[in-house]
Amino acid sequence: MGENTLDGTPLFQVRAEVRISASPTAVYDVVSDLTRSGEWSPECLGGAWVSGEPGAVGAVFRGRNLRGEDVVSWAPVVRGTWYTHSEVVAAEPGRTFRWAMHDSSGRRQESVWAFDIEADGEGSVLVHHFRMDGPTEGIRGITADMDDAAKARFFTEWGAKVEQDLGATLERIKIVIEKN
Repeated sequence: MGENTLDGTPLFQVRAEVRISASPTAVYDVVSDLTRSGEWSPECLGGAWVSGEPGAVGAVFRGRNLRGEDVVSWAPVVRGTWYTHSEVVAAEPGRTFRWAMHDSSGRRQESVWAFDIEADGEGSVLVHHFRMDGPTEGIRGITADMDDAAKARFFTEWGAKVEQDLGATLERIKIVIEKN
C-alpha cells in the first residue's frame, strides 16, 4: 500500500468477495444502482444521478458521504458530510460495474471502484475492488505536509480502512439481496 506508481504498482489495490444466493443479473441490478449505496456502504449515504442515463457508461453520480472522527484520526482527512462525483466507466449487466472518481474540476481520476460478478452454481460470487493508480486530488491534499514516515503510516492505515469497508459492504449487500 505504499505510494509507488513509477513501476506501474497501484497506490492502493484492495479486493474482497462474497457468495450470494442470487443470479448474476439480480446481483448486478442491485449493485449498479448507486442511489441505493446507503443501504450497504460504511461511508456513502446514497446520492443521485446528475447526468447521463442512470447506470450507463458516462453517467455521473453525486454521492453524499459521512466519515467519522475516528477514521485515521491523526490525518487531515475530510470528516463529517462530504460529496463526490463519479463517472460510470464499465456497465456490463450480470458481469461488471465500475466507476471512477472525479476531481474538483470534473476530470476522471485514477481511482476506480468496481463490482465484478461471476456465476457460481445457483448463485453468484460478488467481488468488490478498489484501485488507485496514482494519488488523487484528495490524497495529494491529505499527504502534502507529511514526511515519508507519516505518508507510510497513512497509506497503511488508510489501506486497512478501505479493505475493511469493502468486506463490510459485501456483507451488507448479501443481506439486502438475499432477504428479497
